Amino acid sequence: MSDPYDLARHIRDIPDFPKPGIVFKDITPMLGDAAALGACLDALVDATKDLSFDAIVGIESRGFIFGAALADRLDRGFIPVRKPGKLPANTVSQEYSLEYGTDTIEMHADAVAKGQRVLVVDDLIATGGTAAATCDLIEKVGGEVAALCFVISLDFIPWRDKVGDREARAVLRYA
Repeated sequence: MSDPYDLARHIRDIPDFPKPGIVFKDITPMLGDAAALGACLDALVDATKDLSFDAIVGIESRGFIFGAALADRLDRGFIPVRKPGKLPANTVSQEYSLEYGTDTIEMHADAVAKGQRVLVVDDLIATGGTAAATCDLIEKVGGEVAALCFVISLDFIPWRDKVGDREARAVLRYA
């Protein structure tokens, strides 16, 4: 997708964060600018308007910002996917591989109904591990992933290897 809102100018590159060799895409300048944040939400609405889904799943933590706001704009419910131990009711979990080791995410066991179609939202996709684990978690409880949607896609990293051919959209793409 092109950048008709000129959002890229609100993304700050931070070299060598969180470790040497990584160029971190910092969205906080965009979040701090009301017009840019509104334009980003408009772009997310545009990117998803042809999709059919019942609810939005946001991945901790920046996926909460965009997922909840998008859910409000589209009149859908919002479902948080969190790090372990953060949700109060009965949860289901999904472990996934990181570069060195593993991590786990959780969701309330009753958050997604069998057959319910959800849109997975996060700020950025890089390796695809967390996004793929979120999809696996949704499917584990009988939900369906309608699509994934991101503010930023780092297309020079092979995230498709993890998320497969699931529909994935992004407002900004870095090749």
